[in-house]
Amino acid sequence: MAGAAAEERRLATVVESWLGRPVLVIGDAMLDEWRFAEPDRLCREAPAPVLSLRRRMSAAGGAANTAVNVSALGGRAVLVAPVGADVAGDELHDCLDRAGVWDRTVNQPGRPTPVKRRMLAGNQILLREDSGDPDDVLDDDGVARLLTALECATEELRAAAGGEAPTLVVCDYGLGSLPTPVRAWLVTARDRYATVALDAHDLAEWRGLAPTVVTPSFAEATRLLARAAARTDSHLHLDHPDADPPDGPSELSVGTAPGNHSAATDVVAGNHGERRGGAAPAGGMPPGGRGSAAGRPLGRTMGLTGAPTPGEDRVATTGDGLSVTGTGVTVNAEAGAGVDRAVLAESRLAELRAHTGAAVVAVTLDTDGAVVGSAEGAPRRSHSTPVPASHTVGAGDAYLAAMTLALAADAPLPTAAQLAQLAATITVSDTGTCVCRREDLLDALGLPAGDPGHSSLVTPDELTTIVDAHRGAGRSVVFTNGCFDVLHPGHVHYLQQARALGDLLVVAVNSDGSVRRLKGPDRPINPVEDRVALLAALACVDHVVTFEEDSPAGLIETVRPDVYVKGGDYPPEMVPEAPLVRRLGGQVRTLGYVPDRSTSAIIERIRAHNQVPSGEPRDATAPVPGRPA
Repeated sequence: MAGAAAEERRLATVVESWLGRPVLVIGDAMLDEWRFAEPDRLCREAPAPVLSLRRRMSAAGGAANTAVNVSALGGRAVLVAPVGADVAGDELHDCLDRAGVWDRTVNQPGRPTPVKRRMLAGNQILLREDSGDPDDVLDDDGVARLLTALECATEELRAAAGGEAPTLVVCDYGLGSLPTPVRAWLVTARDRYATVALDAHDLAEWRGLAPTVVTPSFAEATRLLARAAARTDSHLHLDHPDADPPDGPSELSVGTAPGNHSAATDVVAGNHGERRGGAAPAGGMPPGGRGSAAGRPLGRTMGLTGAPTPGEDRVATTGDGLSVTGTGVTVNAEAGAGVDRAVLAESRLAELRAHTGAAVVAVTLDTDGAVVGSAEGAPRRSHSTPVPASHTVGAGDAYLAAMTLALAADAPLPTAAQLAQLAATITVSDTGTCVCRREDLLDALGLPAGDPGHSSLVTPDELTTIVDAHRGAGRSVVFTNGCFDVLHPGHVHYLQQARALGDLLVVAVNSDGSVRRLKGPDRPINPVEDRVALLAALACVDHVVTFEEDSPAGLIETVRPDVYVKGGDYPPEMVPEAPLVRRLGGQVRTLGYVPDRSTSAIIERIRAHNQVPSGEPRDATAPVPGRPA
C-alpha cells in the first residue's frame, strides 16, 4: 500500500508541475451538438420512429475540444483555428470562453463552422449529421489572417510564460483548416516550440514537422505504412476487385463500433477514432515491405478502417472483405485474424517513428487501449474499460491533452502514457463530448486537489518547476523556513496564517546538520524525515523542501517568493533575508507565535522532568541531564 501511495503522489506531482504550462492548439475546430429525443410513435409515411426532442447541448469539438481539455487539466490553452461567422461559430466561442481557453480563432465569413450533430434516443446514437466540407478551402485573405493569428498567439504565450517556449498541438482532421502555407509555416517555425504533438488523419503530410509525439489510431497507422509500402515496393499492385457485389461497396458509416458489433455494442474508453468521425477505428497494420502482385496481405483489419483522408476518394468495404482507398492500396480485412493488434502495433513502432519523424508514437487501439514507444526503453501498453459508444466522443482529445502536458513537463514516457490513458478513461462516464478536469484526474489518483498528500517532500529542482507553473497561472507564492524541530500548536497557527497570505505555501526545513550548527550539538530532537512528514500532513502546507545551508537565501533566489514570512515579534526590517526578498520583488511579513508555545520551552519541560534530586543515585539507563530525552 505504501508503494501505491508513493506512486500516486509521484503522478500527482507531474499533474501539479504542468499547471499554467503554455500550449498553442491549431487545427480543425468544430462544434459537437447533441440532441436527446424520445420515440413516441411510428411515422405514417414510413416504418420509422417519430422522435420528440427533449434536450439539446453543444460542446467544443476537434481541435477546440483538445484546447478545452488542456485548459481543464490545468494548462494555459490558446486556440488558433478558422471559425465561421454563423450561429455554430457563436456557440463555439461561448464554449471556449466557459472553458477558459484563450480564443484566438479567425473569423471566416462564407465558410461554415464544421458541426457534428448527433441524435440520440435512450442514450443510443441513432444518426449523425455532419456539416463542413474539406472543399471549403480558405481563401488567400483567410490564410494570411490565420498565419498572423498563429504568429501573434505564439509570441503572446511566450511573453505570458516569461520567455519560455510554448508547446504546440496540431489537430489535422482533414477539414481544410491547415492548408499548405500554414503547414509550411509550422515546419519552418518548429524550433519556436519546446514540445510538438501531432494528431492527424494523414500523417504523411507532416513528415517535415519532426513532432515530439504523434497519436495515430490503428487505422491511421495502417494507412501510413500501407502507403509507404506502396511507394517503396515497385512490384506492389493491388487492384480494386473487377466487380463489386450487386449492391455495390458500402461507404463506411461513422459512429460504428469495430468488427461485426452492432451500433449498440460497447466500445472502449479513450477511443481516438470517435473524435475523428465517431467510428471506433480498427484498421490493418501491414508488415513493412510485404505484399505482392499476387495480393499477399498488407495487414489486418478487424472491422472497418478509418474515415477518408484528404486526397482519397473514399474508404469503402466490399463483399469480398477488402477495403479500397483512392490511392489504390488494398488491405485484406480477413488477413491475420486472431492476431493481437497491440503486438502488431508494437512491432511497427520503429517504422512509424521513421515515417513520421516523431520521437514518440502512441498508437491507440480502441478496445485494446494503446501502445506507446520511443527509441529509448521498452514500449508501454495501456489498457481500457469498455463503455457505450456514446460515451467515448472526444476521449482521444483528453488522451492527447494529457500526453502533451506530461511530455511538456518532462515526465518520463511511461508516466505520460499512464496519465494519458487515465485521462481518457475517466472522461467516459456519461454521454457527451469528453473533457477531463484536473480535479478528476487527481481524484482518480486518490489525491483530490487540496489533499494533504500533495504536500510531499520535493527537491529544489522539482520545486522550481512547480512554482513556475503556479506563477504562470497567476497564483502567488508564500515562502517560510525554519527548523520545526518539535511541532506544536504555535507552529500550526503560524503556518495557517502564512498560507492565508497567498495561493501556495512552501516550507523550507533546515537539514539535521544545519540545525546542529544553529542550535547546538544536542539538536535536532527529531530527524529531518520526521519533521518533514509532520509538516507535509498539515492541510495548510502545499510543499516542503529541505536545505543544507545555514541560510535559505539560495532557495529564496530560486523561488522568488511573492511573500516571505518569518515568525517573531521583531519588525520585518530585522529579518536577515528581507533585503534579498525585496530585491527580488517580494514583500516580508512577520507573524507572532502563540504565547507560551515554543520548541525550546517544550524541550526544557522534558529535561526538567528528567532531572534527579541532588544526592540521589542515578540509574545508568536514565537520561543524562542537559541531554535530549
